[in-house]
Amino acid sequence: MSQHTRAYPTLRVTREDGVARVILDNPPVNVLDVALMADLRHLLTTLRDDGSVRVIVFESADPEFFIAHVDMSLVDAPHAFDELAAEVPDGVNVFQGLGELLRHQPQVTIVKLAGLARGGGAEFVAAADMAFAAIGRAGIGQIEALMGIVPGGGGTQYLAQRVGRNRALEVVLGADLYDAETAERYGWVNRAVPAGELDAVVDRLARNIAALPEGVIAAAKRALVPADLAQGLLREHDAWAGQIVRPAAERLIRGGLAHGAQTPAGERDLEGLLRGLA
Repeated sequence: MSQHTRAYPTLRVTREDGVARVILDNPPVNVLDVALMADLRHLLTTLRDDGSVRVIVFESADPEFFIAHVDMSLVDAPHAFDELAAEVPDGVNVFQGLGELLRHQPQVTIVKLAGLARGGGAEFVAAADMAFAAIGRAGIGQIEALMGIVPGGGGTQYLAQRVGRNRALEVVLGADLYDAETAERYGWVNRAVPAGELDAVVDRLARNIAALPEGVIAAAKRALVPADLAQGLLREHDAWAGQIVRPAAERLIRGGLAHGAQTPAGERDLEGLLRGLA
């Protein structure tokens, strides 16, 4: 039987048979702003010690957008994340902290990618244990270079782990949107799935994992531990912090917002919008 849990302003959460289903709902395009990040951190922290939940599935209420990217309007509120930053461990910034929280979650975490995920959204996808992408609908990309910066929420490290250094450099510096089939071929997502089958594929996998005998999930996660990325995350933060203070980054971010970024119309071809500002 499905059970609704505590209401979060930007999330809809239900539980059924050991599976927590989390629907991201932060219109208009699910930007990763303070509210969404706070809700995700609170949810993951709350579920860590909940033995009744074995699998967490993330999807979006918006069929076009999973998580658009980090909120670009933070250029005018540089201290907006300070309160959340106080909660993250030493050695990671607030954006990396969310990825590392997800990456070390005791439950199995699965992303159902039916729309677009760029920047911080792509980092969230790569931090999850598994991701399945809808053919013809899903898109994923690290587009920070078009804003004059580099990924700063774990993206460089997660990419290198998943796709290798050469393809990680292609993704970061090419700053394009990748379709589901290419993301699968690169190893960025587990599998590209026909859009009409995505729900059934993910639901079957989540239910099968949740039904495994006691201890199997924990044993598998002990055997397949996430890579230690501590030094790489420090290098990434330094690289990001060195770029975000440059005038070009502010000009491109403000220009993007002025030309429609963070609206559905602007986000459909955010790469084209940002390239037009160069």
